[in-house]
Amino acid sequence: MTTSNGLLLVDKPQGLTSHDVVARVRRILHEKKVGHAGTLDPMATGLLVLAVGPSTRLLRFAQSETKRYVGAVKFGVATDSLDVDGVVVDERPVPPLTTETVDAATNAMLGPQAQTPPMVSAIKVDGQRLHQLARRGIEIERSAREINVSIFALAPTDVDSVWRFDVECSVGTYVRVLLSDLARSLGTLGHLIELRRLASGSHVVENAMTLDALADVVEHGGQVLAPPATFVTGLEHVTLSDDQACAMRMGQRVSLAETFRGDEIAAMDAAGELIGVLSRRNESWKPELVLAIPNDSTRG
Repeated sequence: MTTSNGLLLVDKPQGLTSHDVVARVRRILHEKKVGHAGTLDPMATGLLVLAVGPSTRLLRFAQSETKRYVGAVKFGVATDSLDVDGVVVDERPVPPLTTETVDAATNAMLGPQAQTPPMVSAIKVDGQRLHQLARRGIEIERSAREINVSIFALAPTDVDSVWRFDVECSVGTYVRVLLSDLARSLGTLGHLIELRRLASGSHVVENAMTLDALADVVEHGGQVLAPPATFVTGLEHVTLSDDQACAMRMGQRVSLAETFRGDEIAAMDAAGELIGVLSRRNESWKPELVLAIPNDSTRG
């Protein structure tokens, strides 16, 4: 029976899959309905946005958000997975790299572009994940995806072949592919050796909890979930009357006196709680998503 409902930010440790984190959170909260927005590979750390209880239906609003990452790339060595967890498949000398030449290369990779996903990824093709095919030595054609890179900056370290990076990009961007492509543009090879997600949309890792801290707060009866409305801060909001709220919960369209720019708006009740999302239908608004009313909203 659902007793928790809301958003949870977790600082994922290295070595766990996103699925592992979800499983741990389910046990800590004693809640079966937990989902995440945006997978992090086991080698990566940082922000994982989770939805708990009825709020899992709001995950799509977090999945479309811009992401911010920092980490490190090692030039001169390529792996089959494009990251440090893979097997070395090629090595090439690293030409002398200066801040000016690297900046020129990264600046050329800013903006909208097409990116081909790597074989070692969770994308499904004909019902099979690419990484499962890759383990069997099978490589197939992958359709390029439209992505956008708004920030891409590198800085040298004390090791000539290792540079640190800062990337802000659209959802669906593979940072390891971006770095591999950068290495080739610089006349060498490269692979990701460190990755940390700092932000997803307006959510930042500074507000996230480690799994140990989460377990401790819950054990002592503390609050760990943000309200469901936190998922839809990017939408315009409307406060419904009691009659309108009742109609929306019964799946009926509502008419609104206010004017809105977007085709989706967040509907709130008189107490400021999120009822769900309304979608424009000509002159009225149709319930696109209505949240179940939990027994005890946002209790951790």
